[in-house]
Amino acid sequence: MSSVGDYIREQREHAQVSLRQLATSAGVSNPYLSQIERGLKKPSAEILQQIAKGLRISAETLYVRAGFLEDRGATSDVVGAILADQALDDRHKRVLLDIYESFRAERAANPPTGGRSRPTQKATAKKAAAKRATAKKATAKKPSAKKSATTTTSTSRRTQP
Repeated sequence: MSSVGDYIREQREHAQVSLRQLATSAGVSNPYLSQIERGLKKPSAEILQQIAKGLRISAETLYVRAGFLEDRGATSDVVGAILADQALDDRHKRVLLDIYESFRAERAANPPTGGRSRPTQKATAKKAAAKRATAKKATAKKPSAKKSATTTTSTSRRTQP
């Protein structure tokens, strides 16, 4: 039980947030948060989620430390490494964790088929068409620039005696 409290205290100190500030942002009382940090009280999942929001860390990490979720091995290593990196601020950590979780969710929804995926003929054709359109636009702009330069040159010749 003190494991989650110790972790919360570490994260709070790393974020340079006082006990009172975290209690206010998490919506819990100062004494209750202090008791959680000291291992005297076991917080509910809802309270852990509020504390995680206040610390701007993953609620999943707190759930694992509190024993609500099983440790998923590599995920915890990645999450732990991101959270432990002192070169990152809280916002960067949250963004990295969000991206990591979205990739994991996407992979879970669409497992790999075994080999390296190749673009379909339709996708290849679309890319080729887009390249042609871009090239066409670029060449279409060049002659019009030359015309205006020619017009300016011929106009300037007329005005000179």
